[in-house]
Amino acid sequence: MQKILIVDHERCTGCRLCELVCSVKNAGVSNPSRARIHIIKWEMEGFELPMVCPQCEPAPCMAVCPVDALSRDGDLERVVIDYDLCIGCKLCVAACPFGGMGIDTVAKKVIKCELCDGDPTCVDFCQPQALQYVPAGTVNLRKKREAGLKFSELMRRFAGV
Repeated sequence: MQKILIVDHERCTGCRLCELVCSVKNAGVSNPSRARIHIIKWEMEGFELPMVCPQCEPAPCMAVCPVDALSRDGDLERVVIDYDLCIGCKLCVAACPFGGMGIDTVAKKVIKCELCDGDPTCVDFCQPQALQYVPAGTVNLRKKREAGLKFSELMRRFAGV
């Protein structure tokens, strides 16, 4: 059964532990800039938003890759990078509308969340459960719509619309 990574911004405390464990798991160092997840903070508003690859379908990053280095894993329905094919052009980074694709400036390669092979470490360490890896069929559509509406209202206030 397909599972998806759910982000509940209302539960996020901005502790950034998810960034730390992600960087340790994927880069072997405690360095949030090398994580595949990032917490975007609006300090004055008290708003934190974990940003991670939503595994889009269709995925814009896959569509722009000139060497087909990005593909969808049939088992986990995630987008994965084949570093043997990747030429480092970074078109995928530019194409991602969510900032889910990133660049590890130390390793000099593009990076993205690949769901830790079906056991996302960030979920295991998220004490307030702002991150959850749940079966796609159990996601509450109404709650997602309410959260989307709240986020939209917040962004309109920031944009002055």
